[in-house]
Amino acid sequence: MSAMPSLFVCFLLFFSTISAQTAPPSLATLDLIALLRIKNSLRDLHGSEFFSTWNLSSPDPCSSFAGVVCAVHTGGNTVRVESLTLGTGLTDSWGLTGTLSPALCDLAALVELVVYPGKIAGSLPDCIGRLSRLKFISITNNLVSGAIPASLSHLSLLHTLDLGYNLLQGRVPPDLTSKLGELKVLILADNRLEGELPPIESSLLHLDLRSNAFSGELPQLPSTLRYLCASGNGLGGPLSRLPASLPDLEFLDLSMNEFDGPIPAALFGGGFPLLSTVMLQRNNLSGQIPPVPFSAAAGGGGCLSTVDLSHNRLTGEVPPGLAAAENVYLNNNRLTGAVPREYVRSVYGGEMKTLYLQHNYLSGFPLPPGTAAPESAALCLSYNCMDPPVGPVGCPASVGAQRSRPGNQCVSPSSTSALNATTTKV
Repeated sequence: MSAMPSLFVCFLLFFSTISAQTAPPSLATLDLIALLRIKNSLRDLHGSEFFSTWNLSSPDPCSSFAGVVCAVHTGGNTVRVESLTLGTGLTDSWGLTGTLSPALCDLAALVELVVYPGKIAGSLPDCIGRLSRLKFISITNNLVSGAIPASLSHLSLLHTLDLGYNLLQGRVPPDLTSKLGELKVLILADNRLEGELPPIESSLLHLDLRSNAFSGELPQLPSTLRYLCASGNGLGGPLSRLPASLPDLEFLDLSMNEFDGPIPAALFGGGFPLLSTVMLQRNNLSGQIPPVPFSAAAGGGGCLSTVDLSHNRLTGEVPPGLAAAENVYLNNNRLTGAVPREYVRSVYGGEMKTLYLQHNYLSGFPLPPGTAAPESAALCLSYNCMDPPVGPVGCPASVGAQRSRPGNQCVSPSSTSALNATTTKV
């Protein structure tokens, strides 16, 4: 009988040990305090209920707090926050307001940080560079202001940085585009950033800088780019700053800047075999449009879908090769001569959906007399040195009612001085 109590005690000790080993690990205290401080600096806008699940009495925030994902870390007895999403991203939700607390920097195991659209203001915490595990940052469509923290360049594992559609100011930190060897996606679109762009030495795939106030020439660009957009800035100089070859580039938009000089011949040549969209409108480009091989514009994996060279100072004749593209905008230039027959076949055959050639000095569109304009495409030939086809109107409202140029503007269409004196932009 005396051995029974000892046996019972041993059984209890064994059972408690097993229970301790099988009990779920708890959220690290530092992370829990950080989450509560983050919540205290933010609040739901009207119609948003994101923080309704952040209940302080919850035994397991990792499974009950919306937007929080945890993982077991060293030792196995605690978990850390690895992913934090603030806001729902739903179209019927106004999102969150307030500021981003520096307590974010206490989530030392954070790999992913997402802030959905809302009205969060203030600056990005300077300490964000301490989060050495971060691979993904997306803080978009808010009112975040101030400078881009230079400490972001310490995030050696960062793959995606999206700070688009905020109120960020100042220059891009030079180390941001040179020291982040793993960075593949950089989106700084629609902010108030300015100054010259630093050389981009990271192996970026996607670069979006649209709608800022950047100036100077194009920076050094990596050959790995697949998407490049820098429209709506004050960039200038020649497009010869583009690399001679960007073998993976599919989308190029440098519109609404101050680029001048000719279009590089390589742009429509073999150096850009996958290029699908070219947007160079509303610059100061001059010279002739380079020849476009039909192999670059039609069929296969590298088909040119949309080419917009409108509102420049381009001269010479329309290149036949662009007739294989789906949408072509060459309007508001100084182009002369007759439109090649390839365009007529493409438009009337249904392959081309848009052809804008208005406000040039073109002298012919080879159609049989009396042929009506096609109904399957938007075709605009107004205000050239010819009578456009009759039929459905495919011109934008900005063209105006005048179908052809006055005769005195077309006396010597090859004269540079005459073009300079009569060209207008609409």
